[in-house]
Amino acid sequence: MLQALLAGFATSFGLIAAIGAQNAFVLRQGLRREHVGPVVAICALSDAVLIAAGVGGFGALVRATPWLGPLMMWMGAAFLFYYGALRFRAALRGGAALMPAEGQSVPLGRTILTCLLFTWANPHVYLDTVVLLGGISAQYEPHQWAFGLAGAAASLTFFSLLGFGARLMAPLFAKPKAWVVLETLVGCTMWLIAGSLLLRGL
Repeated sequence: MLQALLAGFATSFGLIAAIGAQNAFVLRQGLRREHVGPVVAICALSDAVLIAAGVGGFGALVRATPWLGPLMMWMGAAFLFYYGALRFRAALRGGAALMPAEGQSVPLGRTILTCLLFTWANPHVYLDTVVLLGGISAQYEPHQWAFGLAGAAASLTFFSLLGFGARLMAPLFAKPKAWVVLETLVGCTMWLIAGSLLLRGL
């Protein structure tokens, strides 16, 4: 079970930490110190629902079709290698400083709607949480739900750190080099997880 917990946390954290529109939005809200709690809660709860759907659905599907588990493992490993390569390419291209937007305070309702759109209208969210994490979790039966719970915990941890810790990171992430370091770390994490999946299949 410990292996499933560690893998679930690391895989989910690595996928979520990749720089994207949603993370930039959460970080910007944190830098502005505006509606941070609701934004973090929406992101974490949405991920928990999607991860649960992936773990539950894929567990039943894999039991019904035994060949699907190994297929998803190889596809998951291939995707993680590709995803890691994209992060390394982004690091080589250099980062861009993220500065908080200037202007009037945005109402809570508009902020929540924007956050929901960033979360649920992004096709990569379904690929990462439902398909990829759901498929990988099947490799850890009968502890796939430990994998999923750890994945949800990683989401809550990441978004809490990103949103509430933004005030501490403001000077750091004003520097493009900080984004380069983050992209490199995410790429390394993705390749390590992919390698571990391949070793399990040998």
